[in-house]
Amino acid sequence: MKILGISAFYHDSAACLVVDGNIIAAASEERFTRKKFDSSFPENSIKFCLDHSGINPLEIDYVVFYEKPLLKFERLLETYLAYAPKGFKSFNKSMPIWLKDKMFQKSIISGLLNNMFQLSKSYWEAKLLFSEHHLSHAASAFFPSPFDRAAILTMDGMGEWATTTLSIGNGNNLTIKREIQFPHSIGMLYSAFTYYLGFKVNSGEYKVMGLAPYGVARYANRIKENLIDVKEDGSFRLDLSYFDFCTGLTMTNDKFNELFEGPPRQPESLLRQKDMDLSASIQLILDDIVLKICKNLSKTSGEKNLCLAGGVALNCVTNSKILKSGYFDKIWIQPAAGDAGGAIGAALSAYYLALGNYRTPSLEVNEPQDKMKGSFLGPEFSQNQINYELENSGAIFETVDDDKLFDLTVSALAGGKAVGWFSGRMEFGPRALGSRSILADPRSPKIQKLLNLKIKFRESFRPFAPSVLASDALEWFDIEVESPYMLLVADVQTSKRKKLSQEEEKLFGIDKLNIPRSSIPAVTHVDYSARIQTVHRSTNPRYYNLLSKFKEITGCPILVNTSFNIRGEPIVCSPKDAFNCFMGTD
Repeated sequence: MKILGISAFYHDSAACLVVDGNIIAAASEERFTRKKFDSSFPENSIKFCLDHSGINPLEIDYVVFYEKPLLKFERLLETYLAYAPKGFKSFNKSMPIWLKDKMFQKSIISGLLNNMFQLSKSYWEAKLLFSEHHLSHAASAFFPSPFDRAAILTMDGMGEWATTTLSIGNGNNLTIKREIQFPHSIGMLYSAFTYYLGFKVNSGEYKVMGLAPYGVARYANRIKENLIDVKEDGSFRLDLSYFDFCTGLTMTNDKFNELFEGPPRQPESLLRQKDMDLSASIQLILDDIVLKICKNLSKTSGEKNLCLAGGVALNCVTNSKILKSGYFDKIWIQPAAGDAGGAIGAALSAYYLALGNYRTPSLEVNEPQDKMKGSFLGPEFSQNQINYELENSGAIFETVDDDKLFDLTVSALAGGKAVGWFSGRMEFGPRALGSRSILADPRSPKIQKLLNLKIKFRESFRPFAPSVLASDALEWFDIEVESPYMLLVADVQTSKRKKLSQEEEKLFGIDKLNIPRSSIPAVTHVDYSARIQTVHRSTNPRYYNLLSKFKEITGCPILVNTSFNIRGEPIVCSPKDAFNCFMGTD
């Protein structure tokens, strides 16, 4: 049974191929087009999935789209009617697009597939199925997980109507039990603050999370008293008079500005203490709501395991709070938790829910025990392909065996250099996990500034993540579980921390930035936390061997790992992308 899952037309389009319930290939369209968060039909991703698996288009049994466009149109129309005549400008802008294209997506998708494969629209229409947005998220969280049964929590900006869902997964069944509907959305609340803080919605939320430890949550009560009413079970309602996302062209309005004493921060302008305090406040509110939801979900479901997906599940600070709460024994987070991962969920929901196929949880001996294959689901390149692309790019290069490669790389890293590491299959999801990564020595007090300003060309406050050999993680970090997808944070162990002077302790806000806090300062955030990736031999042996070599030479089993791209550009996909990115930095 061969099923093609597709996510498209909103942001971060992607395709996934599932064969007999196994995830064979998956990739985001942006990696091929080099257009960040590309929302176009994922033609390149589809071609990759089929080429990689050697499958002919005629062999595809079903194509599954990750949401139901007509339900989304219903929500849009009802929202505009509810707020009329307010929002006419936004209505006037969006309706022609819906009436021309989006309402007829069955016909459009079939036509696009026909253009690709010349098999007629009617042929593809007969194979086309539609999942629902949050069902796709829930399926992407539960079915690849190592659990036979689990509670499932999905949270994002919005789907068709749902913004938060609570589900139960058991074997090959998945049932949504409760949901919170648009316009009440914790994802939209967090995005409203992302917008107000001068960052881009749907991509700048990471920045808010990274900025939060520099601030004090002095606005938290103001948010709770004015913007959102949260019940003890975690259910919530927004006061919509402060927001403009229902009908307007912005996230917030003048009433929101008045509440927080000023207009939104201008993008790229100097960060103020107020911005850091707002970040700390909204992060605290998010943590509080999600923990209340999880406490109630644990109590009412009786489940011991929790699966997470949806854009909010990429907030690794909140994920770690869930883990530490003890409400669930184990949690598993879909590494492509955003809309791209909906392609996986769409295909798996069809395989298990629509077609009723039998499911066995992962029985692999090696950790991590899930079915995502380390999230290494994208393209890989042979030595001949690499040589060809580099030669055509005018690169001067040398080819060496792995032993010499590891020696050269470790020597460069220990010498204070940043290294572009391109190896094996590309990761699926927003995190680089050791296949398309920029690496550096975490012991260097200068490397964070160097990477942010001279190589990544991004804000200096952004923290970097450590890759650590799984067997050494507990010695360096306060974490006792695997974190293969860089979706949990943990504190650096007290024994590795540096004692601060009285003057350093008094520093406030962004002034904390350049103070080394541990023996691995490049990956230690100002609150002593780190967003950890535990590296396993079973999923990425070459990267594991590089880390092992670095440990052998330096005694440190950790590397700085950030994505191989510069600001505003998708993570590199091909050798040509890698070379161009490398040559475009310092």
